[in-house]
Amino acid sequence: MSNIELLEKTLPVAPLKLVAMESCIELGRKVNDHIVSFRKNTINEVSESPLYVNYRSNNYLVDCCCPRFGSGEGKGILRETIRGTDLFIMTDVCNHSLTYTVNGHENHMSPDDHFQDLKRIISAATGKAHRITVIMPFLYESRQHKRTRRESLDCALALEELASMGITNIITFDAHDPRVQNAIPLNGFDSFNPLYQFMKALFREVPDLKVDKEHLMVISPDEGAMHRAVYFSNILGVDMGMFYKRRDYSKIVNGKNPIVAHEFLGDDVEGKDVIIIDDMISSGESMLDVAKQLKDRKAKRVIACTTFGLFTDGFQKFDEYYQNGYLSKVITTNLTYLPPEAREKPYFITADLSKYLAIIIDSLNHDTAIGTVMTPTDKIHALLEKRMQANL
Repeated sequence: MSNIELLEKTLPVAPLKLVAMESCIELGRKVNDHIVSFRKNTINEVSESPLYVNYRSNNYLVDCCCPRFGSGEGKGILRETIRGTDLFIMTDVCNHSLTYTVNGHENHMSPDDHFQDLKRIISAATGKAHRITVIMPFLYESRQHKRTRRESLDCALALEELASMGITNIITFDAHDPRVQNAIPLNGFDSFNPLYQFMKALFREVPDLKVDKEHLMVISPDEGAMHRAVYFSNILGVDMGMFYKRRDYSKIVNGKNPIVAHEFLGDDVEGKDVIIIDDMISSGESMLDVAKQLKDRKAKRVIACTTFGLFTDGFQKFDEYYQNGYLSKVITTNLTYLPPEAREKPYFITADLSKYLAIIIDSLNHDTAIGTVMTPTDKIHALLEKRMQANL
């Protein structure tokens, strides 16, 4: 049974309301439009029932803001009632484009600033909403998920703080290490994966891509991305290879141990298209080095698929590697802020996740099973079959 059919047979838990923080207002509007469209075409015969009051609306977005004082201190304001609602709060902690003033000086918002604003809105809503779900596509401090020496456990602390504020569920995407949910074992925590959306974008933008063992390989750029690459290669029915990083553990540069070399484990990639799958591109140094090594091994085309394109060091290196033929395409989602210049790059592809997010929100609002949404195996197989038939 499809998710739409399930939604038609169940009641919503409470009236739906959606808060899109300023950091992800564009994505929030797209999600809202999809939900409006979904609900115009369901529950036709019982729409007059009082059980479905406020079910249909032209807008589920809540009017809110987080203004700041001249000192840089802030507060969260909800400009409309959310009492008794099923409240979903969306935030993008990686949106560095927003600024505020501190004693006359312009300051770009950091992940810490976004997290504080999220807590302000939760504080304004706590005790009024029926339940609160936080949608944080890039999990705050997710790269600081384990302790290797005397250092802080920031991600676990953040999750515990949200749980203590009354959050029922936390929705994220491609968590760096999903085991961090062990910090809040009695709260809902779901990490979704955009592999289906990657495949749709790939087939749309690379129409001559052949999905078989003779023409395609999936590559994990490091040991941490192995589970993604194993799942992806199994679904596509192709071979997998991986790189492992040799690091200099005597130094720390930009918060991490610098990479000395990438070593490759896997079959011959000569003449094959290769897909590098990872959760994020930060500076891009690691991804670009892997791409160059694959081209040096005579790979045909190198395509990078990453859930979060942060591009902290800009696009100069990516432009250079594209011009030199080391990198053919970079596919990333719109779950985090993307600089306008990214969309102008000839190698750049955006996988739109707004409809996927809308389905997740609508399913949770109805308390229906989301197993098929979380594991898109059947949808990917159907997509592959459709493509094969189109090529016959």
